[in-house]
Amino acid sequence: MSVVGLDIGTTGCKVAVFSGEWKIAAIASREYSVLTPHPHWAEQDAERVWQLAMEALAEAVGESRADPPKAIALSVQGEAVIAVDRMGRPMRHAILGMDTRTTAENEWLAETFGPETLFERTGMPMHTMNTLTKLLWVQAHEQALWKDAAQWLLYEDYFVRRLTGRAVISHCLASRTQMYDLGTSAWAADLLDRCEIDTGRLAELLPASESVVGTLDEAVAGEVGLPASVLVATGGHDQACAALGSGVIRPGRAMVSTGTAEVVEVAMASPVVHRRLREGGISVYRHVVPGRYLAMTLNHGGGLTLRWFRDTLCQDRIAQAGATGQNAYDSVLADAGEGPTDLLALPHFAGAGTPLLDTHSKGAIVGLTFATTQAQIAKAILEGLTFELRGNLELLCEAGIALDELHAVGGGARSALWLGLKADICRMRLCVPRVTEAACIGAAILAAVAASDYPDVPSAAENAVGFNRVIEPDPASSDRYDGRYALYQRLYPSLKEIYWAQA
Repeated sequence: MSVVGLDIGTTGCKVAVFSGEWKIAAIASREYSVLTPHPHWAEQDAERVWQLAMEALAEAVGESRADPPKAIALSVQGEAVIAVDRMGRPMRHAILGMDTRTTAENEWLAETFGPETLFERTGMPMHTMNTLTKLLWVQAHEQALWKDAAQWLLYEDYFVRRLTGRAVISHCLASRTQMYDLGTSAWAADLLDRCEIDTGRLAELLPASESVVGTLDEAVAGEVGLPASVLVATGGHDQACAALGSGVIRPGRAMVSTGTAEVVEVAMASPVVHRRLREGGISVYRHVVPGRYLAMTLNHGGGLTLRWFRDTLCQDRIAQAGATGQNAYDSVLADAGEGPTDLLALPHFAGAGTPLLDTHSKGAIVGLTFATTQAQIAKAILEGLTFELRGNLELLCEAGIALDELHAVGGGARSALWLGLKADICRMRLCVPRVTEAACIGAAILAAVAASDYPDVPSAAENAVGFNRVIEPDPASSDRYDGRYALYQRLYPSLKEIYWAQA
């Protein structure tokens, strides 16, 4: 029998049904919007997300009726806040992780507890995106809702409640809220008491040894075409599920997920709450793999930067690719040439992510001449993004976190050129998983373990995760890029004063 991985992302959901041989039996997806009613706000209609996810689930299940699923687990976006009534229905739009309205609440937390204490206890650096700041904002600005809401949930526990009638959150996702104590593996009751947040209004945390929440609600089962006997298991944060789905389990292995943004997740045997990680905004939290932890870096631009260049300055290439059936990115980069470019591209189009954390920083391309081509600029953008990746990896190493292998997932993993740059610039072996839907298969692995198909998560992952290719760094190319990286490290400090003067 099959298992289901349901991924609830920020702008869309995806359902993948995996057979007993870990082949994708069916896949379905839906898109939904992010609402921005005011500057710095990012909200979402959680009821609409639920409806579209159930549509996708029904479609995928309908396509795989010959192999009915016996368990489902979720991979979800992090940090969102959903106020629900006693029936588990949303009382307002969800406040998403990317929402940054909570500057005053973030400052209050820093003054009340201190950034060092909060990071050491929760693994979360100070940031307006954290769940705790959002709850404090509702407490201050929507007092009637604060009083009337039955529970405060995130997307995982919101979905699990509607699927089973029981609001349960994984230790993985709970540990991303800034409300979870890494040392005790429980809600940080003393911190929450000071914030006047009742833990009874938060989701339930199962014992670490348990993962099965229950079986499908009969009404939901009937709507999506599944038997009510299907098990629902705890899942986790989407990036953590993707790390599992790409084989990042043992310490030293890391995932680089390159989509709209670029994220690194490195596995650890115990939480490392080093000062340098806190200063660099790198979060530390529970893996979906029992007994493991993750450190996460974030570059907001990622593949979005290259997409901006393609869509804004390469309309001729897009038209050419459309006429010939060629991929537009391949067309743009076809004449990029060998070796490093003569350009330096600072890919801070959405500000600087970890470890610089400068929202005033902007993008820049240095070294342009009349001989510069589209392909050279495109490759320079890839180089700049990969220099950013190297900077994050170096900081992780400085904090004492072992790193010996990168597993590449996301759209960026389809580019042979970009994969080679990552291996050469970072001087690290790069492995590309066979299944690219890493978050979905990660959740499905958790579902398979919950269904007792495997004795534990590592054995399930060993069976489920294979690799299509391995890229080793080219020492000669790495040597050449070392010199360019040294120059790149001077680029942001040289431009910082100008950016701040313009702010």
